[in-house]
Amino acid sequence: MLNKIAIVTGAARGIGLATTKLFLENNWRVAMIDRDEAALQLTSEHLAGTLPIVCDVSIPERVQDMVSKVLVTFGRIDALINNAGVAVFEPLEKTDFDSWRTIMATNLDGVFLCSQAVIPALKESQGSIVNIASISALRASTLRVAYGTSKAAVVHLTKQLAIELGDYGVRVNCVSPGPVKTKLAEAVHSPEIIKAYYDGIPLNRSATEQDIAEMVVFLCSTKASFITGQMIAVDGGFDASGVGLPALRASRLRFT
Repeated sequence: MLNKIAIVTGAARGIGLATTKLFLENNWRVAMIDRDEAALQLTSEHLAGTLPIVCDVSIPERVQDMVSKVLVTFGRIDALINNAGVAVFEPLEKTDFDSWRTIMATNLDGVFLCSQAVIPALKESQGSIVNIASISALRASTLRVAYGTSKAAVVHLTKQLAIELGDYGVRVNCVSPGPVKTKLAEAVHSPEIIKAYYDGIPLNRSATEQDIAEMVVFLCSTKASFITGQMIAVDGGFDASGVGLPALRASRLRFT
């Protein structure tokens, strides 16, 4: 059986690394893409079946070179996972234009550039694209004017790509994680912030990186062969919940 090939951007850590490992467990080969060369080499050297490529996805010519390297090495591309992203959490008044453009360049331009570059290969394989957005694309919050806007644009770009590529059998979907338990999140979120998140999440916990990876790999599989143009929130019910969830939980106990 011919191995399928996935490109995963932002693959050196977090959701990208978890997704890479799950693809490998499912007998895929993976081109691991990241702009952090040291982290990429460290994480990829013990992962057989991977091709590490240092690439800044916001630079058009580097994206084209990256895709060419993948095709020269593997001969095909079956899936693109647009996971690379950056965030700057600042109040609106303090979000300067350079910060705005930096976030848009990676989070939105990078998705566009990588998707456009792999279209010929995906037409041949009738493959798929999965974009990683965020719950911040759906629920506005403080300090996220650039980040949340970039991710909301990714959700709509997903629909545009799905419509244009559907005639070729290429599927495009989007995963919007809620709070995810990562080392970065633990470093920047205080216990009070984490509790506030859990107060609004019906499943009362953060996602794991594996939770997100499972959805990504599923969407690239034949089990999802009739799913395209969709945004799936892997958020424990966060987007569905309203205000007052802690009080409702407490009142429910009176009836049990």
